[in-house]
Amino acid sequence: MPEERGYEMENRVAMLAIVVEDSKSVEELNHLLHQFSPYIIGRMGVPYKARNISLISVAVDAPADVISTLSGKLGMLKGVTSKAVYSKLPKQES
Repeated sequence: MPEERGYEMENRVAMLAIVVEDSKSVEELNHLLHQFSPYIIGRMGVPYKARNISLISVAVDAPADVISTLSGKLGMLKGVTSKAVYSKLPKQES
């Protein structure tokens, strides 16, 4: 994590949009989300049975590289697409 490198990175608020087309990847997806749970504000999943997919949104508050890492790992799962959308919140005052 960034703090281990001797400096603290500014946290960002973002939404991860996740599309799951292969239900066999759900267990690994949930495992990844559990690993990053300290950064997760909340999540919502919507199964879309007509298309046999699931749509998941995950709100996070984390350093940008943590958000990018999570989104990238999710996107590497078979049948899973993930994109991050960052807020334009101003820097938090200490």
